[in-house]
Amino acid sequence: EVQLVESGGGLVQAGGSVRLSCAASRSFGFTFDHSAITWFRQAPGKEREEVACINNSDGSTLYADSMKGRITITSDNAKNTVYLQMNSLKPEDTAVYDCAARIFPVCGGLDTLYDYWGQGTQVTVSS
Repeated sequence: EVQLVESGGGLVQAGGSVRLSCAASRSFGFTFDHSAITWFRQAPGKEREEVACINNSDGSTLYADSMKGRITITSDNAKNTVYLQMNSLKPEDTAVYDCAARIFPVCGGLDTLYDYWGQGTQVTVSS
């Protein structure tokens, strides 16, 4: 069973930045550098939204239009960790951010296609 551990959330002022980390444990049957890792977010009363995805197999990335230009997703395959750098944060970015891993390295698609999920980390942006 792969464990995904997120960190880096917290309280930040509008216009500020935060970097989230998603560290994946090593497990038989899961090859980090041949996986897809996606960050999702869910604000109170709203549906889960895909924020950014990285395909660790070829390095390609996918970003949500709502945050494009303000976020960057990167991966450190040596550390089995994916990072989400978020800049110019707005109060509407307040949400629980959660990473998910997919054994098959394809970004996009339904969140039900993801094999492993982290516990989530809260990001609160104050105005």
